[in-house]
Amino acid sequence: MIKEVLHDAEQRMKGAVKALDHDLAGYRTGRASPQLVERLMVEMYGVEMPLNQLATISVPEPSQLAIRPYDANAIKAVERAILKSDLSMTPNNDGQVIRLNIPRLTEERRRDLSRQVGTRVEDAKVAIRNVRRDCLGDLREFKDESIISEDEFYRAQDDLQGLTDKYVGEVDASGKQKTEEIMDIASG
Repeated sequence: MIKEVLHDAEQRMKGAVKALDHDLAGYRTGRASPQLVERLMVEMYGVEMPLNQLATISVPEPSQLAIRPYDANAIKAVERAILKSDLSMTPNNDGQVIRLNIPRLTEERRRDLSRQVGTRVEDAKVAIRNVRRDCLGDLREFKDESIISEDEFYRAQDDLQGLTDKYVGEVDASGKQKTEEIMDIASG
């Protein structure tokens, strides 16, 4: 019973770390990365779809993305989606391929992105702590109903805290790495 609670907690904490990593991948660091645009929603034929389902995204140069829609009719819709997004980039369209030139980040924009990363990291930590709180509540309930002994409860509580510390550490490491990428002037 304790193992199931701890396993569930670990899976949920891993999910929080994975969600953070997925979100941080979309932050611009001055280098071209397909992850900047692959989740961009494009309205095509009355349906919104992620860009990576409508086109191939490549990096022909370190500061440029090339987007080649599978359907030539989608090029205008992709262009509109890029212009409506918060990317602050103007697409260059040659009729078959859309090119996005990634501008160098200003110092102010780097600091702003770093703050956003910090906020996202804190959100992930809160999610992990909420998992700990939920699982601790389950363990207390087991102890109160005499399903587990007090010693088992305290051992499980220590194990749960160890999991929490491990995943909070992973979240901190991801945030620190992304902040360093953003603040690295040589990258863009």
